[in-house]
Amino acid sequence: MKFFKVAAAAVILATGAVQVSAQSALSEILSEGVLKVGTTGDWNPMSMRNVATNTYEGYDIDVMTALAADLGVEVEFVPTDWKTLVAGVTSGQYHITGSASVSPARAKAAGYSDSYFSLATVPLTLKTNTERFTDWDDLNMEGVSVAATLGTTQEIQVKQYFPDATHRIVEAPARDFQEVLSGRADASITSNVEAHKLVAQYDQLMIVPVDAGRSPTPIAMLLPQADQVWINYVNTWITLKQEQGFFDELGVKWQLMAE
Repeated sequence: MKFFKVAAAAVILATGAVQVSAQSALSEILSEGVLKVGTTGDWNPMSMRNVATNTYEGYDIDVMTALAADLGVEVEFVPTDWKTLVAGVTSGQYHITGSASVSPARAKAAGYSDSYFSLATVPLTLKTNTERFTDWDDLNMEGVSVAATLGTTQEIQVKQYFPDATHRIVEAPARDFQEVLSGRADASITSNVEAHKLVAQYDQLMIVPVDAGRSPTPIAMLLPQADQVWINYVNTWITLKQEQGFFDELGVKWQLMAE
């Protein structure tokens, strides 16, 4: 009798495992042959959308293209923005996102993969402000306006870093650095990764020569929080790619700046 109870329990566990697997995004991806990736297309050099051709390029795009290839499926990039990034993955609009800063707020609703690189926040301003802004404290003053993009970690940081300044929060497709270029804001904050690209692209911009970047943050992919099967697969893939030097090679290709 005891044998039959154990056998029955084993059958139930096996059935449960099959059901969990069947409910996983991994099963859906493999059965439909498509990996859907949420990406904003506005984060240089991670994800950049060519409006004319409606195509994407960047570090994230290469990562997700490689992930899809190893899965043996096609990749479909789903347009999203920062304020709806988490909602898109929790509602099933896409299976995974490109790179996103790890934050407690996002982790309340979505799952994260293992991290594969880190970044820090730095301030940007116009070169004409060279003498006016030389460190973080120069920005935290009445009469100074600092911009950030809605839904990004910088939206939270700008209020933490500069309680005495005016905060200009802009909504995509507008961007924070555009407020600086137009003169509507004195400065903006962004990742060191993007900052180096922006100052190379826009001669008017400079990185404020702060002693160090703030809020060092790991970067990872967002996935459905309860889908451990899918999370496990992605984490295994990341580990293998790290061992093979894949992420290091991409970092060189897209000139990711770690300082």
